[in-house]
Amino acid sequence: MPPSSVECEGLPQGGPPRGRGDQGKINLLNRFERMKALGPSFIDITWGAGGSTSATTLELTLAAQKEIGLNTCMHLTCTNMDREQIDHALETCHANGVQNILALRGDPPQGQERWVATDCNFSYGSDLVKYIRQKYGDHFCIAVAGYPEGHQDNECKESDLQHLKSKVDAGADFIVTQLFYDVEEYLRFVARCRAIGITCPILPGIMPIYTHAGWTRMTTMCKVAVPPAMAARMEELKDSPEEVLAYGEDFIVQMMTQLQEAGVKQFHIYTLNQDALVTRILRRLDLLQEESPKSASLPSTAPTSPSNSP
Repeated sequence: MPPSSVECEGLPQGGPPRGRGDQGKINLLNRFERMKALGPSFIDITWGAGGSTSATTLELTLAAQKEIGLNTCMHLTCTNMDREQIDHALETCHANGVQNILALRGDPPQGQERWVATDCNFSYGSDLVKYIRQKYGDHFCIAVAGYPEGHQDNECKESDLQHLKSKVDAGADFIVTQLFYDVEEYLRFVARCRAIGITCPILPGIMPIYTHAGWTRMTTMCKVAVPPAMAARMEELKDSPEEVLAYGEDFIVQMMTQLQEAGVKQFHIYTLNQDALVTRILRRLDLLQEESPKSASLPSTAPTSPSNSP
């Protein structure tokens, strides 16, 4: 593991793939090629709300690993997924050398307000983690999601934290957090996790700012606390896309620098398939790696200490 490392997230878009010639898939794989130049420890590929991109996700995960040579981590959710579908996804990954899974409950399908279990055996992310461990032992390195400011569907931070612990106790290897823009929120979250016995690595989820509209949508949807100075500045710049982009870049660089000073050595970046801005940010932080070897260590294999390392 390098002194500092970066993980990137890619988003499949649209419906099921229409074959290798599909231009959307080609474009996304080209982006993955460019992301490889960033030297990520792994790239993870999202599942889509309600399992809407499941077939695309599986195909892209295999292509990114086999054709591009990236270490991949595939999202897998319980939403609209029965045991047979989950088994198919896991067996396909197992047979094709994919060893990393981000296990999630998932979001409700589009147009549905509340989440409803498709299979009574998979009502929570912890159920999925437990199932993967029982069936595949240690073959998969399993990541789970953490929420520094609490899950948007659960207003009680303490109960949300206990749910996170249940996922770790079920066999999760590391945690990736939801986006945040207040470094202190993340550090307090890590401290609360350590206080209840969660000792695995906790990677901060970093979402660069691309547009004012996108930033507003994500902070609202995820109920993210926005520092007053940031809110005021974004309001001032909202009619100037170029200034929003420049301010956002500076803000993320400063935020990641603060995290580094607090001892953070690994970052999970929500790229939204936009590699150019991410490249500039990582270059300013001197975090670009020369290559992205498939053998790169994942967070579960990195040494961690609850007392001195997030």
